[in-house]
Amino acid sequence: MQIARHRKAKKVQEVLGSEFTVFEFDQPTASAIQAATAIGCAVAQIAKSLVFADDKGNPVLVIASGACRVDKTKVGQILGVAIRSVDADFVKRVTGFSIGGVPPVGHATPVSVVLDQTLKDFEEIWAAGGTPTSVFRLTPTQLSEVTGGTFADVALA
Repeated sequence: MQIARHRKAKKVQEVLGSEFTVFEFDQPTASAIQAATAIGCAVAQIAKSLVFADDKGNPVLVIASGACRVDKTKVGQILGVAIRSVDADFVKRVTGFSIGGVPPVGHATPVSVVLDQTLKDFEEIWAAGGTPTSVFRLTPTQLSEVTGGTFADVALA
């Protein structure tokens, strides 16, 4: 683990400020399992960024526990709109980041944000840092503060 050097990870670091540190690994952190293995934490402590679109094509970011599958119907009910899955091109276009490295901040366009309430079960969580090998540590409260998102039940039952 080392301080981020990749330009995308540095961009995330700049958005986050000095309160956080984006780290890069020599091994992939693109999936929740890969990230947890590299960090040495529980998969549930990984705050994975999943991008969807609402019925008007606006981006929706759901930040969920790595152990959770997201229920699009629940997210849609929370936001009052229908939610659909999107492809990798949509994710890259609206966030500026590729799947596997989408951070919770620093996106190319504004996104609606919903946070998985199960992340509040942990004192510290880890989120992607802009590349498939970078992450940063934060608390659930900090996640809410930096994203403007609110916690809700988004887990598939």
